[in-house]
Amino acid sequence: MPLRRLPDNIVNQIAAGEVVERPASAVKELVENAIDAGATQIDVVMRDGGRSLITVTDNGSGMSAEELELCFERHATSKLPDDDLVFIQNLGFRGEAIPSIASVSRMSITTRREGADTAWKMTVEGGKKIAPVPGGGQKGTRVEVRDIFFATPARLKFLKTERSEFGAALDVVRRLAMAFPAISFSLTDENRTALRVAGSDGDLFDAWLDRLGAVMGREFADNAIRIDAERDGVKLAGYAGVPTFNRGNATMQFMFVNGRPVRDKLFTGAVRGAYMDLLARNRHPLLALFLEVPADQVDVNVHPAKAEVRFRDSGGVRGLIVGSLRHALAEHGHRASSTISGQALGAFRPNNTLVPMQPSNRPAASWGRWNENQSATLSSGMAEAGAEYHAPLTAESPPVARSIDETPLQQEKVHALEQYPLGAARSQLHETYIVAQTTTGLILVDQHAAHERLVMERMKKQLAEKTVARQMLLLPEVVELDEVSANRVAERAEELAEMGLMLEPFGVGAIVVRETPAMLGECNIKGLVQDLADDLAELDTALSLKDRMDDVCATMACHGSVRAGRRLSIDEMNALLREMEVTPHSGQCNHGRPTYVELQLGDIEKLFGRR
Repeated sequence: MPLRRLPDNIVNQIAAGEVVERPASAVKELVENAIDAGATQIDVVMRDGGRSLITVTDNGSGMSAEELELCFERHATSKLPDDDLVFIQNLGFRGEAIPSIASVSRMSITTRREGADTAWKMTVEGGKKIAPVPGGGQKGTRVEVRDIFFATPARLKFLKTERSEFGAALDVVRRLAMAFPAISFSLTDENRTALRVAGSDGDLFDAWLDRLGAVMGREFADNAIRIDAERDGVKLAGYAGVPTFNRGNATMQFMFVNGRPVRDKLFTGAVRGAYMDLLARNRHPLLALFLEVPADQVDVNVHPAKAEVRFRDSGGVRGLIVGSLRHALAEHGHRASSTISGQALGAFRPNNTLVPMQPSNRPAASWGRWNENQSATLSSGMAEAGAEYHAPLTAESPPVARSIDETPLQQEKVHALEQYPLGAARSQLHETYIVAQTTTGLILVDQHAAHERLVMERMKKQLAEKTVARQMLLLPEVVELDEVSANRVAERAEELAEMGLMLEPFGVGAIVVRETPAMLGECNIKGLVQDLADDLAELDTALSLKDRMDDVCATMACHGSVRAGRRLSIDEMNALLREMEVTPHSGQCNHGRPTYVELQLGDIEKLFGRR
């Protein structure tokens, strides 16, 4: 076939395929144009998830009739006055967005410059232009996009539900709102306003914190640490949450480079490295960081959607992020470890490889025989003690036996329990760790981590047998979430009911919980629902919760386990140890952390320099 030049409308549709993937992409490009135009008020309206209508109205500088007609031409822009792609000072610069959107929709722009006698309106339908005509309008620009992708109907088949498309647009506007706290933003559909934030002209850090609290949640402002650092001309500012204020996914981690919201692997890795010793591997901090880099040190011309950047000194940027976060966290008393504990661990780590549920003095084969022959011989008293510690928490707990004076009968009982793999419980440290004595050393157990695994395994067994018992709440609890998260949880209500959690929508952005799995006892319902919402955000929507049973059970078990800080009796501690010995995978908790550490006598002697 002969070589030929493609028609302009086909070229624009190809560009639209790169720039405008979904309605949210159009919203992003149009709002960025409004920001570049100096607007202080930007209002976005969507209908049918953006399929039938998107309008973006701003009070920016506006355009003349000649500029209005030119803006529909490919690569026509006012943002590169010197034709220099190195020193880019605006969010937009390619001149592709308007013609690309216009090529796949019915688009009209009404604009008026300050002091102009009239506004001008121009319409384009599927790439076909209609000459500008005078009209009425305030200073600024109003863009209407109707019937997006009507010119490329195949693209419509790839769009998700109205709710999902609107949620994606909400995420876009939120990110831009965080980056520009001096600008007022609103996003509405035909029924409600999903976002409305007012601009602030005060101190930048105060304005950032107010805006981040409005977008990320009221609790973030109370749990955020200020970040303010500079190295080699690169500035890092913003706020990061304390380690104890975390989420089940990284959706609340935001990075901005020179005011541009970006998704960058370097940023994700740097945050993980900074919090590595402070959070479980499946927990993620909340933070928003603003990076200011000299224009010649960063390339924003990497992707048509401008979602990626490339740094000239990526190692230096990563070091700045990791160092700044670690320093800020250390100042607030959240140090990972101490010198003494590091020396103690180093004394026995090289010669002691822990194998969960297999003591070093007992071969694997004998361990299996012990489970088979001994697990059924637990006394009825021990079983009763186990039932007691599984019961819901009460205000008062039985005291721990502290006396070292034991009767011969008690000594005989302890000696018998020492033969078990996890030994005999002897004490509780800081109402968090159980100390057990074995014939060859001692066992240190994290009571909460261990019980998490036990609750999870019991829940999985009940689900398999379809016998999950539920307990009704005396007062149903209302949990407030963001709108997208609340809808996501409500859509899975039937599947969650099979797992013992009865909930239903309660207005916009709220869930009411009426029943919980009985095995959880008294649990943190708000934290449970929030974590489930985070888990559902990461699940493939095509998968049922049964296909990800382990993940959901782990989340529930975390909120229904014996908490650190609860005092246990000796019998309760022994019951916990015995159940660990007959429960699969009890050597690690649901987060991948060890539930117990075994110290042989030789390790202890090394610690004190006795060998």
